[in-house]
Amino acid sequence: MSLTEAPPKARTLNSLGLPKPPRETRVVAAMSGGVDSSVVAAMLKREGYDVVGVTLQLYDHGAAVNKPGACCAGQDIHDARRVADAMGFPHYVLDYESRFRHAVMEDFADTYLAGATPIPCVRCNQTVKFKDLKRVAEDLGADCLATGHYVQRVEGLNGAELHRAADASKDQTYFLFATTRDQLNYLRFPLGGLPKSETRALANELGLRVAEKPDSQDICFVPNGKYQAIVEKLRPGAIEPGEIVHVDGRVMGQHNGVINFTVGQRRGLGVATGEPLFVVKLDAANKRVIVGPREQLGVTRIALKEVNWIGEPVGSEDELNGRDILVRVRSTRPPVPAKLSVGVGWSVLLDAPEEGVAPGQAAVFYDANSTRVLGGGWIMATE
Repeated sequence: MSLTEAPPKARTLNSLGLPKPPRETRVVAAMSGGVDSSVVAAMLKREGYDVVGVTLQLYDHGAAVNKPGACCAGQDIHDARRVADAMGFPHYVLDYESRFRHAVMEDFADTYLAGATPIPCVRCNQTVKFKDLKRVAEDLGADCLATGHYVQRVEGLNGAELHRAADASKDQTYFLFATTRDQLNYLRFPLGGLPKSETRALANELGLRVAEKPDSQDICFVPNGKYQAIVEKLRPGAIEPGEIVHVDGRVMGQHNGVINFTVGQRRGLGVATGEPLFVVKLDAANKRVIVGPREQLGVTRIALKEVNWIGEPVGSEDELNGRDILVRVRSTRPPVPAKLSVGVGWSVLLDAPEEGVAPGQAAVFYDANSTRVLGGGWIMATE
């Protein structure tokens, strides 16, 4: 984790905060084929920027080619190309299937098999999109890389800051916690201050055929929602049956694979009992699904790994110990009060217990008094 100081704020002459006029500013627009990234590219072209559209072909499942809500394959590539043609800027498609499979899909399978719940969108942003695509943009001589994410980038005293989107219902900061300082200085998010309704209105105003296209799904490479089939395809024979065990030690039944369960799950356990039971832990090493009453779900301490800090620069990690923050432990939940614990590793101490906190998910830090994202880490264990 880098705690180095960011470069000083630059004088701004254009809407992207760069020190030269739009016509002299080259922008690589990451285009998934959806309405958000299409509006970003088209809007910047209309403002006079030297726009280059780039689409990454990440996978090509036949079932996903014409499936509404997919991205980065099949029809979506054609949609991105049509937007570029209509607006008059160049568009390139880069084959990143091998990189995506290794960095995202295989990590997805291995995380499930280890008894955790992965977030492939974060891994994709962390590796393929913000790392590899940033390198491509730099090779093309671009001054910045623009995406359609609903987050806000604010120039602060120590460089660029990441903030929550103006439209709280569309905020995507949870999925961008691993963004580095260097990446944040290069990235731009033109939609961060807009509601989704205004984005679609802009798409109609610009005459884009994707104006009413459905939003992409969280897991783009699972075209039918059956992630177990993807895991089985990537790791044949790795899904093994085992026992469903109560927290008091009773064997309640059998299961067909730990990957079919997640912490907090109640439905589909396949065991009959006189009390409501929830999955409280997955013991992949012993092929066990641990179940118990709801009160067993509440956790107050979350141990983290691969922590990324993008808050204010500090001299050492020790300075952050005991800091009051807000933390989001699932993408669908609001941030809640907590404290950082930094010493031998990083932990988050919640002010009140949270239920269904699953290893493999992310804990994202927010400033307690503003919309700023301070960073986050991957959930390793809970107490």
